[in-house]
Amino acid sequence: MEWFERYFEFDKYGTNMKTEVLAGITTFLTMAYILFVNPQILSAAMGKEAFDSLVAVTALSAGFTTILMGIYAKKPFALAPGMGLNAYFAYTVAPKYGWKVALAAVFVEGLIFIALTLTKVRSAVIHAIPRSQKYAIGAGIGLFLTLIGLNDVGLLSAQVEGAKDAVIPLGKTVLLSGTLKFTGLNTDVLLSKQILLFVFGVLLTGILIARRVKGALLISILTTSVLGWITGAAPWPEKLFSTPTISYTFMQMDLHGLLSAGALGVVFAFFMVDFFDTLGTVTGLSAKAGFLTRDGRVPDAEKVLLTDAIGTTFGAVLGTSTVTTYIESAAGIEEGGRTGMTALVTGFLFLAIGLFIAPLAGAIPAFATAPALVIVGYYMLSALKEVDFSDHTEALPAFLVLITIPYTYSIADGIGAGFISYTVLKVFSGRWKEVHPLMYALAAVFAVYFAYLGGLF
Repeated sequence: MEWFERYFEFDKYGTNMKTEVLAGITTFLTMAYILFVNPQILSAAMGKEAFDSLVAVTALSAGFTTILMGIYAKKPFALAPGMGLNAYFAYTVAPKYGWKVALAAVFVEGLIFIALTLTKVRSAVIHAIPRSQKYAIGAGIGLFLTLIGLNDVGLLSAQVEGAKDAVIPLGKTVLLSGTLKFTGLNTDVLLSKQILLFVFGVLLTGILIARRVKGALLISILTTSVLGWITGAAPWPEKLFSTPTISYTFMQMDLHGLLSAGALGVVFAFFMVDFFDTLGTVTGLSAKAGFLTRDGRVPDAEKVLLTDAIGTTFGAVLGTSTVTTYIESAAGIEEGGRTGMTALVTGFLFLAIGLFIAPLAGAIPAFATAPALVIVGYYMLSALKEVDFSDHTEALPAFLVLITIPYTYSIADGIGAGFISYTVLKVFSGRWKEVHPLMYALAAVFAVYFAYLGGLF
C-alpha cells in the first residue's frame, strides 16, 4: 500500500487510496457501456459471429491500455475503443474495403502516432494551442457528455439526414454522415420508468454533491440501477460469468489489402479524427484535473500521448477500432482521482468485468450512468470562466468550439472550427504575432480536412 502511495505521489496531489479507488470504480461504471456498444457496432461489419470476440477484445484493449496509462503516464485517464471512430470503421470503411483492411488502417494510424509522439511532434502541437482554446475544448466536451447522457436515455429527439432513428444514433453522426437537426425533447418517453429514474439519478447526484458527499456519482449509479432492477425498468443480471475468446479478430489486419485497395485516404481520416479527438480530450481532462501549468501546458504530455498511440496499435492487433483516451474519465476526476492509481483500478475492472462477468456490467442500465454524464458536463462547463470574454479574438473562437463540438457530435470538428477562427481573427485584427507558428499549420491542416470531408478531393 505504501509503495502505491509513494509511486503515485498521493501527498503531492492531496489524495489517498480510498479516493483513488472510488474514482477508478466511478470511471469504469461511467464508461462500461463500451463493453457492449462497441461489439454491437463493429459486429455490424464483422458479422454476428464476431460478437463474443469483440466483447473480450474491447475489455482487453481498454484494460491493458488504461493500466499502462496509470503505471507509465501516472494520469487518471482511461482508454477504450473510441465512439465515432468505431462507427466510421463499421459503417463507412468496412463496407467499402472490408473490415480486415479497416483494421490495417487503424494499425498503420497507430504506428504513425507512435512515431509522431516519440519525436515530440504531438506534444508540441498541444503546447501550441492557446489557453482559451484549451478551456473551451474542455467546456465543449462537457456539453458533449451531457448530449451523450440525454441520448442514452432517449430523452433528446433529433433527426439525422439519411437516418430513421428518432433519437441520435450514438456514434453514427460523427464522421461523413450527414446533418444533425435537433427537434426538441422526445415527449413520448417523458413519463416512462427509464426517464423518471434518470431524473431521480440527476437529482440524487445533485443533492449529494451539494452536501459534498464523497462518491456521489458512484452512489447515484448504483442506487438508480438497483431501483431500475426492482421496478422492472431494467432486467436483473441473468448470469455472472462468461468465457472470453478473441480468436475471430486477433491478428486479422490486411496490410496488403490496404495498399492494393488504395485506402490510404482512410488512414488519413482515422488519423485526423483520432489525433485531434485525443488532443482535445487530454487537454480538457487536464484542465479539469488542474494539471495545466500557468502557461497552459500539459505535464508529461509525451507519456500520455504515447500510451494512447500504443493503445491504438495494440487494439488493431487484437481486432478493434481505434483505442483512445475517454472523456468519461472526467467522472473519476470529479470524484477526486488525480493519479495513475485511478487508471489502474479502472483498467483492472475492465479486465475483470469485461473478460469474466460481462453480463453483470451489462445490467447497469443507461438511465443509471446518464445522470453522471450530465453532472460531469455541468462541472466541465465551469472551465469557461478561464476565457477572457472581453477579448473577442479569444472569446469568439472559444464560443465556436463550445457549440460545434455538441452540435456536430464531434470533438475534432469543434477543435477545427476553433483553430481556424482563432487564427483568422488574430491575423485580421493585426495581432498575428500572438499566434504560435504551429497554429497556422494546424489551421491549414483543418481547412484541408474539412475540404476532404466536403468531397473536394
